[in-house]
Amino acid sequence: MPTKSDILLTATAPVIWGSTYIITTEFLPPDIPLTIAALRALPAGLLLLLLVRQLPERDWIVRILVLGALNFAIFWALLFVSAYRLPGGVAATVGAVQALAVVFLSRLMLGIPIRILVVFAAVLGMGGVALLLLTPTAALDPVGIAAGIGAAVAMAGGTVMSRRWRPPVPLLTFTAWQLTAGGLLLVPVALVFEPDVPVFTARNWSGMAYLSLIGAAVTYAVWFRGVDRIAPSAISTLGFLSPVSAVVLGWVFLGQALSPGQVAATGIILASVLISQRAATLPDQPKRLRLAG
Repeated sequence: MPTKSDILLTATAPVIWGSTYIITTEFLPPDIPLTIAALRALPAGLLLLLLVRQLPERDWIVRILVLGALNFAIFWALLFVSAYRLPGGVAATVGAVQALAVVFLSRLMLGIPIRILVVFAAVLGMGGVALLLLTPTAALDPVGIAAGIGAAVAMAGGTVMSRRWRPPVPLLTFTAWQLTAGGLLLVPVALVFEPDVPVFTARNWSGMAYLSLIGAAVTYAVWFRGVDRIAPSAISTLGFLSPVSAVVLGWVFLGQALSPGQVAATGIILASVLISQRAATLPDQPKRLRLAG
């Protein structure tokens, strides 16, 4: 059973990920999301590989490529498509489907029973994210919505499969393998779709260094540690803290307005996280929601 320190430490990862919006808009060149994603993952993975000095054995290579694709390559590529085609609030709300996807994928892949309280926490959190970010005039683009759902399902699958496929190596090594695999998969995609990359300035490189070292190497090591210790349904709702962090950081550093509705939404999101953590520690009950079959 995870301790409070496990949960709090894991929660720092999505809180830090919430700073990605500010770093991207204020420090990085626009319109090269795939290149940014590749530069975020691959250097972080290679740096960790230099530290751990261990490559996956042959029978683990395919699994690591699958995990790298789900957690990084597919997730980040579709996430950026969604972000470019949808307003930020709509993209984040669609992405919040991840928490619910983890619940059902955990049942299918890990045999974890579906609890009503867990489903309620996931739906409550999705509603909180919608209240936090959506506006009445938000446009809905079918391709963007499909990409957002695909990104959420990819990350959900990566979270669940990272719990199922756990090699007998330290978590830092496991993180290094996945980041490197995800970066290697992203590089050819970026080269095909974004061949004209502008020359990076010192400011661009500083932002890139933050995203790669702090926003990838450190946070994903912390995140996968949590995946190994915390129930998938409980860790997935921690992802709701990322949009909260983004809104608060925008208010603090960019002077963006913070409405009473957004404050209320933050309370709803925090409640969903607490309910999810509580539900994960409850013993199995005789009455619980299960998938047919």
